[in-house]
This record gives sequence, structure tokens and C-alpha cells, in this order.
Amino acid sequence: MAVLHRTSRLAGLVGMTALGLVLSGCHKGSKAAKVQAPPPVTTSAGSSVKRPLPPSNEGVRPSAPQPEGRGKVVQTEVGLASWYGPPYAGRKGADGTVYDQNAMTAAHLTLPLGTVVRVTNLANDQSVLVKITDRGPFVRGRIIDLSLAAAKATGVYRAGVAKVRVEAYSAPAVSPLAGVNGRTVVPGGRWCVQIGAFLNQEDAVTLKNDLIRRYTTAKVIEFAGPTGHWVRINPKYPDKGTAEQVAESIHVPDAEPYLIRLD
Repeated sequence: MAVLHRTSRLAGLVGMTALGLVLSGCHKGSKAAKVQAPPPVTTSAGSSVKRPLPPSNEGVRPSAPQPEGRGKVVQTEVGLASWYGPPYAGRKGADGTVYDQNAMTAAHLTLPLGTVVRVTNLANDQSVLVKITDRGPFVRGRIIDLSLAAAKATGVYRAGVAKVRVEAYSAPAVSPLAGVNGRTVVPGGRWCVQIGAFLNQEDAVTLKNDLIRRYTTAKVIEFAGPTGHWVRINPKYPDKGTAEQVAESIHVPDAEPYLIRLD
């Protein structure tokens, strides 16, 4: 799920506005290098590069069960869909479950985890119901990353990238006083900003250290994934508005900040 950018030394290149924001923790508890990282490999943002295809249908169940979509459609969007399989198979997703490429799941940047959506390939009208279990795709212009099984069910598998309609059903109800993965639920969701991917770890570490120096109370992490190195900023007040201000204050050559919902 990612774009790999070649970045030069970042020291002195990060321009930020002094927002007076107090930033601290909301990152995942796992070690940085083991955090489920972003996107599928491509050569330029929004390009239609096909991923290497495994042998046809090998290891994929012929008809994986689909989740049940209940209630009314609360959000509809149209854009590009891609798919992801190896090397993500067997890694933990954003919801804490192990990614199964044969299950009907998908990654989305901002829909609440657990949301069921109907994805329709507009080229052939094939559709499937999937559950949002992970975050991505981190490629500008793409709106959803399908599991291998869901990609085959919609015809996105062979195309690599296809224009789709995504219809989201009502998300699972969660009490504002309840806890999710040990964290208090925030009305409107918990948000953070992710920047990358960096081909060289040293570039990501340089950015992380610069952010820590500028915001001494920030919780900033650098972590590695299958497609590169990433930096994540976690606001103490993880509402969407605060995360948007943080994202707008970051200016790094060839590395875009992504707003991500964590819950």
C-alpha cells in the first residue's frame, strides 16, 4: 500500500507554523518496526502500476464469506481502488487482527474500523461487501485498498487499479465512555498524521528528530514497513481539527502528510 519517495537530507527542510499545539501519545503500543505499515508499491502518486500477480487463484478460497451490510448507506465516494496481498499477509492490521488476504476486508484512511462497505467496480458492475480492518492506501487519488479475495471478486485483481464506488453502511455504535484497545474513545474519532514513505531510514529518523525538537511534548514515532520508513505524529488532543492543523504545518519535499483515523 505505498509510494516510495527518494528524499534528500531533511535537516532544515521541514517548515512548520508554531501552532501552540500540545502533542503527545495515541500511537499503537507495538514496537515501531512491527507496526502495520502503509501502502502498496507504485512509482508515482496515482499511477496505475500493476502489482506482481501470484499464480491464478493459488491459495485463495473460491468464495470467501462476505460481512453483512446493515442499516442505511451513510457515505458514498467514487475513486480508485487497488489491492494488497503479500507481503502484508500475516501482519497485524490497524484493528489488531492479523491480515488474511483470503478474507473480505479492506483498508481505508478515514472510515471507522469495523465499518462494512460495498465496493462496486464501475467498469464491470461487480460488487462485494468488505469490512474495514486496516489503514491505507497511502497513494494520492486512491480511496480504498482491497484484500486479494475482494479484488478478485470485483475484477480489480487483474487491472491492479480500477475506478470504484464505495458505499459505507452505519459504523458499529461505540459508547464515548467505552474503551478501544485500552484507549478512551473520542467522539468523532482519534486522528493522527503520517508522513512517508522514505527509502532511507536515516531520512525518516532525521524528520522524527526535527519534529521532536520543535514540539517537545510530541509523541513522534518512526517505523519500518514492507515499503519503506514512516513518521507518525500523534496529538495529545487527537480530534480531527487538531490533526488537520498539524498536517497543514508540515512541508517536506517529496513526502506527503496523510491524515489517518486510528479507531
